[in-house]
Amino acid sequence: MKAAVLSALEAPLEIVSGLEWDPLERGQVLVRLAFSGVCHSQVMEARGKRGPDPYLPHLLGHEGTGEVVEVGEGVSKVHVGQRVVLGWIRGRGLDAGAAGYRAGGRRINAGGVTTFNELAVVSENRVVALPEGVPMDVGVLLGCALPTGSGIITNEIDPEPGSSLAIFGLGGIGMSALMTTRLFDCAKVVAVDVSREKLAVAQEFGATHVVDASTEDPLARIGEITDGSGVDYSVEASGRVRVIEQAFEAVRAGGGLCVFASHPQNGQRISIDPHHLIRGRQLRGSWGGRSDPDEAVPRFAALYRDGRLPLETLLTRRYDLEHINEALDDLEAGRVARPLVAIDPSLQGRTS
Repeated sequence: MKAAVLSALEAPLEIVSGLEWDPLERGQVLVRLAFSGVCHSQVMEARGKRGPDPYLPHLLGHEGTGEVVEVGEGVSKVHVGQRVVLGWIRGRGLDAGAAGYRAGGRRINAGGVTTFNELAVVSENRVVALPEGVPMDVGVLLGCALPTGSGIITNEIDPEPGSSLAIFGLGGIGMSALMTTRLFDCAKVVAVDVSREKLAVAQEFGATHVVDASTEDPLARIGEITDGSGVDYSVEASGRVRVIEQAFEAVRAGGGLCVFASHPQNGQRISIDPHHLIRGRQLRGSWGGRSDPDEAVPRFAALYRDGRLPLETLLTRRYDLEHINEALDDLEAGRVARPLVAIDPSLQGRTS
């Protein structure tokens, strides 16, 4: 099979043909990929911004959809021929650990799930059945962007009626969080980004106010919107240190909460005024929106089928596997919200 391999940091991914995989071990599932998403995590890894990488060369990708080809011993969660969502958040089932591949005498490493490859050996606890009525391209978002972004809103914030909320960074996670606010009765929802195109979409997704951070100060503008008090909640999904700091400073004293899901470059640190903490502002990170994939995937799929989560609008551009480096470049430059890599779109044909 063919795959995109990270062979060296700060270098393009290498498209390698003829990869072979080790025989399936207990708890492993072989999946033929239909589609893969691309996340800032892969940009960070490929650009060397996560620090030294002892696992080179290795495969990448952590959200996708596909069809089960084979199952290893002990696997009972999915069966051959079943359509599945692949994601990095551990769910139910066996955790089989890393998978192994070979190509041209080289050993190619991989974790418990990868999706930049035509076939993937993944752990049982990284797959969930693709719910009926969800196309395989849309289903990709159920692997990372939606459980994380929507999970932050539903599981970690759960905004009360009449509350105010700001979202900093309108990539896949930020947009997922934003559209999920429409399920709640928030009085003010502020979307902050540097892209006019994304801000225009944000207004369709329920933002009551938009702030172009390339032309105005987000903190000053949010102060105006909230009569100087700050928002009740903020979500940060840009991956930039200064933006995390701004999102924290934007919440009100006396209980305002900032939740961030982004991972800035290795070695960078955020700086906050201790007085903000003393006055009751709260800051915490999120690990996958505190989502349980086995519960979150069917729940968000039902909201999609009901028309309450317009997920198709997040998939603004498609790439084939040979153009994976272009997808990484476009994501890093902010030209797309969530690139979609069509690996074997012929599997789309029908819904599960």
